[in-house]
Amino acid sequence: MAKKEIKTIGVLTSGGDAPGMNAAIRAVSRQAIGKGYKVMGIMRGYSGLIAGDIKQLHPRDLSDSIQKGGTILGTARSMEFKTPEGQKKAAKVCRDNGIDSLVVIGGDGSFKGAQKMSDQGINVVAIPGTIDLDIACTDYTIGFDTAVNTAMDAIDKVKDTSSSHQRCSIIEVMGRHAGYIALWCGIANGAEDILIPETYDYDEQRLVDNIIDTFSRGKRHHLIINAEGIGHSASLARRIEAATGIETRATILGHMQRGGSPSCKDRMYASIMGAYAVDLLTEGKTNRVVAYKNGEFTDFDIDEALAMEKSISEFEVQVCKNMSI
Repeated sequence: MAKKEIKTIGVLTSGGDAPGMNAAIRAVSRQAIGKGYKVMGIMRGYSGLIAGDIKQLHPRDLSDSIQKGGTILGTARSMEFKTPEGQKKAAKVCRDNGIDSLVVIGGDGSFKGAQKMSDQGINVVAIPGTIDLDIACTDYTIGFDTAVNTAMDAIDKVKDTSSSHQRCSIIEVMGRHAGYIALWCGIANGAEDILIPETYDYDEQRLVDNIIDTFSRGKRHHLIINAEGIGHSASLARRIEAATGIETRATILGHMQRGGSPSCKDRMYASIMGAYAVDLLTEGKTNRVVAYKNGEFTDFDIDEALAMEKSISEFEVQVCKNMSI
């Protein structure tokens, strides 16, 4: 239950930016203002909170923000906030600015920060914002839809030129600890191989044999989607070319996947999640994570959400392999 009456809600974005975060910020702010609350925008995540970089948000401040990528509040990672002293300082800054409730938009690291703020007596609700889709309590995270479509479009373009030159192409997508972008693009782009942290066995000879077999069967290209967590795409390309005699190029898509105007889904779902977060606080609930699970918007206790583990679907991995034949 909320620890006290809600009067002022602070909102921040933390960790990696994700398309759709602005839609969530906008929804939190306008839903809260519509209910008579004051809304304070906290710049640069927990780092800005500790520094007191805070400003009041008004309805017009959010105009023309829903279509923008990134986050209008900025984001950063704060080492100081990871310390008990930093957490106490952040809670004091909240109290000094009259902030009794906090909506945190980010990934599991941001959720852990929200958990610490709850321990300090601040009402908190977290919203999953990460392009990696790696939060176990939810089937959707803000930014994934836009990022995976950005990657898919770029891979289609590389595939065209790869086929023209009869190359092997290694395309590295984001996903340091999670292979969801790589898996989805593997299926959507018709990749011959995907390398993801959850399943890759580092058997390069099998990879080489598969490439040779691909070209022996008359294919004009071989597409490998490589997750960031595997990495080393350029050196892998050199080794494959030396082993197969087939021209092999590496393309690293990088942070372009984080940017760009969010998709309709990311704008819509982020807006619903932002409004839902404010409603939870209004209902007296705190230490919660907003989620989309089994086709419905719902919420979980932060402690419960952080204890959950998410795994890659073995069936989806097998589908990717089967489709590459």
